[in-house]
Amino acid sequence: MLSIPDAGSVWVNLLAISWFLLCWVGYTLYALRKGRDTACLASVLHLYRRDWMNRLLMREQRMADASVIGNLERNTSFFASSTLLILAGLITVIGASDKAVVLLHELPFVAQVSREIFELKLLVLTAIFVYAFFTFSWGMRQYNFASVLLGSAPLLGEKNVTEAERNAYAERMARVLSMAGNEFNLGLRSYYFALGALTWFINPLLFILTVAGVVVVLYRREFHSDVLHIMMFSPAPIPPAVPMEKTE
Repeated sequence: MLSIPDAGSVWVNLLAISWFLLCWVGYTLYALRKGRDTACLASVLHLYRRDWMNRLLMREQRMADASVIGNLERNTSFFASSTLLILAGLITVIGASDKAVVLLHELPFVAQVSREIFELKLLVLTAIFVYAFFTFSWGMRQYNFASVLLGSAPLLGEKNVTEAERNAYAERMARVLSMAGNEFNLGLRSYYFALGALTWFINPLLFILTVAGVVVVLYRREFHSDVLHIMMFSPAPIPPAVPMEKTE
């Protein structure tokens, strides 16, 4: 008969963390390569950002555009601040790992592990949120760069700016916004995998299954979500035909 591997085994936990890294890094590279020739949220949103920047250069009043970029920056700043609070909590738990292990072992559904394995799990979770903070903070800075580009954008009535220069400037602004959005997406993806890593404290086998489920969820949302189909094609409703009056 097949026996269930010991959840406290070093090899089982090393296998779980290896599977975790393979799924995270592998899906990131896969999504990056597939997004180059397949419609996904990132590629479609870049097209919308380019149209947005082209229309921005045709407007004299750009306060609404600055407000939108400011809202995007504040969203990223919120996650960066939340990540710092999570890191503070994790560091506190690492400092009191003895009490945390005893408390965790009192739960009936949690596998018994050694203190070293428990601290390894905490360190992995801490590393995930450190990476998330760097991505969010870099995305926040890129939104700042986009604000600078918005402030230096050529005005509508400038005669010394050609149409080709306007299009090139709009493309640069759209690329900076897309780079900032990509960093924000990487940070959110870290949160998804961090939530999956929480099941590692219960059982490493459950951790392996949960990470695979996270990859499936991310793939469906980025490449086959309903909002993607709506942004790609939204047919306008056809008005009903008006019956023609008979003439005698």
